[in-house]
Amino acid sequence: MERLPKLIAVVGPTASGKTALGIRIAEELAARRGAGPAAEIVSADSRQIYRGMDIGTAKPDAAERAAVPHHLIDIRNPDEEYTVADYQRDAIGAIRDIVARGRVPILVGGTGLYVRAVIDHLDIPRAAPDPAIRAAIEKDIEAKGLAAVFAALVARDPEAAYVVDPHNPRRVVRALEIAIATGEPFTAQQRRRPPLFETLELGINIPPDTLRGRIAQRIDTMMRDGLVEEVRALVARYGDGIPALDAIGYREIVVFLQGGSTLDEAVARMKINTARYAKRQMTWFKKDHAIQWIASQEEALARANAFL
Repeated sequence: MERLPKLIAVVGPTASGKTALGIRIAEELAARRGAGPAAEIVSADSRQIYRGMDIGTAKPDAAERAAVPHHLIDIRNPDEEYTVADYQRDAIGAIRDIVARGRVPILVGGTGLYVRAVIDHLDIPRAAPDPAIRAAIEKDIEAKGLAAVFAALVARDPEAAYVVDPHNPRRVVRALEIAIATGEPFTAQQRRRPPLFETLELGINIPPDTLRGRIAQRIDTMMRDGLVEEVRALVARYGDGIPALDAIGYREIVVFLQGGSTLDEAVARMKINTARYAKRQMTWFKKDHAIQWIASQEEALARANAFL
C-alpha cells in the first residue's frame, strides 16, 4: 500500500505560540538537513489571508517569513470572499507542492474548520446562497438581536457554538442559512473522506490563566504597534461594512472610530472577546482525540523528529 505524504499540524488557541513553534520545527529540520530550507509553513488562519490586516491578525513578520517560507498569507483583499472550500483547495495544493519539492509541510493555525478541512479531507457542501432565507434571518437579527439568532443556530446545531463567532453576523447568518436550506446542521455537513496525508497533530497546551495574560499582553502590543491606524486605513479604503472587519480586534476598533466607545472600552472588549474565542477554540480542538498535546517546544520537536 502506498504511503501517504507526511504533514505536521500545529494547532491551539490564539496567542498560544503556534507561529513560533511552527518556525522552530522548520528550523530544527533545516539544521538536521544542513543545507537550505527543509520545511515550509501553510497558514490555517481565516484572517491572515487578507492583505493589510497585519497587526490585528498577528501575522508572522518579515523576518519570520524570510526564515521559513509561508503560504496562504496575503492572498486576498479584505473585500473579497474566501470560503472554507477555497481554503481547502489552496491549502491542499500548497502542501502537495511542498512535498513535491522534497520539503516537509507544516500546517499552522487556530481556525479549526480550516485545519479539519485539510486533515480530514472534508467533503464540503457548496450550498448556494438563498436570498429569501437570508433576508428572513437578517430581519430576525434586527427584531430580536444577534444573540437570539445565534441561540437559534446553536439549538439546531450545537457544534456551531465552537466554530461560529457569535458576534460575527455574516458567519451566523450563513451557518443558519445552510442549516435551514439543507435541513441538516451546518457542522454535520462536512463529512470526512479518505485522508490525503499522514498527519502528526501537535496541540499547544497552555494553562488558562497564562493564556489570558498572553492575550492581554498581545493586544497591548497591537495597540502600541498601530492597530488603530491599521483599521482606520482599512476603513478608508474599503468602508466599515466589509465582512473581514467583523473579526475580533477589528470590529471593536471600528466601533471606537464610529464614536460608539472610548479607546479604553474598545481594548477591554477586545481582551474579553479574544479570551472567549480562545476558550471556544480549545473546546473545539479538545474534541479531536488525534491531537497530541504538548507542554513545551522541546516536546514538540521530539515528537516531530520521531514522526519523520
